[in-house]
Amino acid sequence: MAGIRSILVLALLCGMTIPGCISFGDTNVNLDLQVKHSILNGTVVESYVDGQLTSLDSVTIVVDFSETESEIPLKRFGIEFEGDRDAIEIDAKSESSISVEFSTHGLYNLTAYAIDEDSNRVSYTETIRIDLEINWVEEGTNSPEKMPFNPIPDNQGVHPSYIEVISTVENPSILEDFGGGRSVDFTWKITDELDDTCQSYSEQVDDGESVTWNTIHFNTYLLHDLSVEYEEGQDSISVSHSVLIIYA
Repeated sequence: MAGIRSILVLALLCGMTIPGCISFGDTNVNLDLQVKHSILNGTVVESYVDGQLTSLDSVTIVVDFSETESEIPLKRFGIEFEGDRDAIEIDAKSESSISVEFSTHGLYNLTAYAIDEDSNRVSYTETIRIDLEINWVEEGTNSPEKMPFNPIPDNQGVHPSYIEVISTVENPSILEDFGGGRSVDFTWKITDELDDTCQSYSEQVDDGESVTWNTIHFNTYLLHDLSVEYEEGQDSISVSHSVLIIYA
């Protein structure tokens, strides 16, 4: 009798909306979602010459569903994104892979899913890391432009871990000047949108030589500028910046 009471109590509990109880109305769907990503991280590369964007190399990730199996014929494969970006769907009968392009940095959660002809759906979410590299070149200038960079992700997600700055200033040799060129004194500065100087470093570069500044910056919550400042009347210089916005 005690055993019968225990069974009745268990049945009553499972009939209530208590976490952990399994509804007898549910059926197990034999849909085995197998997803392969061509890569899980990449780097978008922006290139500038004299302040003008000359190229943008985006990142493309291919999501392969070809090894997915189901007892019920498959109908659609798809990718869902966080935010406002529209989902991408393909006909599972004729296609088995989806290409996803990224042109801005950030951490992106991609949800891959499969749907069979009975509308059963199985999904899997993977985080994709997209870093950003900005290359900036100015040659023979007496007035280097400020290089802006934005560490704030467009998807309003997790901010980058840090920013790496590698900047080279060259003092080109003036061949026709038999007396030789002059040394150039200058200062690198990283300035935020509040006009606060976050980092600075002063150097002198001799005629025909170059010097490089490599630093790490951890404020990834404000817009920034990288600049090279030096007094007028000095020899012209060439500037080559590389800024990397990196997610751990």
